[in-house]
Amino acid sequence: MPKEFEDKSTVELERLLLEKREALRTFRFEMAGSKIKNVKAGRAIRTAIAQILTEINAQRIK
Repeated sequence: MPKEFEDKSTVELERLLLEKREALRTFRFEMAGSKIKNVKAGRAIRTAIAQILTEINAQRIK
């Protein structure tokens, strides 16, 4: 897991999660409209979402 998420608070992570989910939604709409050149960007966004969710759950356990 990247260190960039470990030192953020749960509130900051949830805000970042909302931003990433919105970015994924935008990516999907642009993909449907054939405006996206870099199709691997969606994978990077989904990976970031998973890492954020993992860190949120890890902080809840502690």
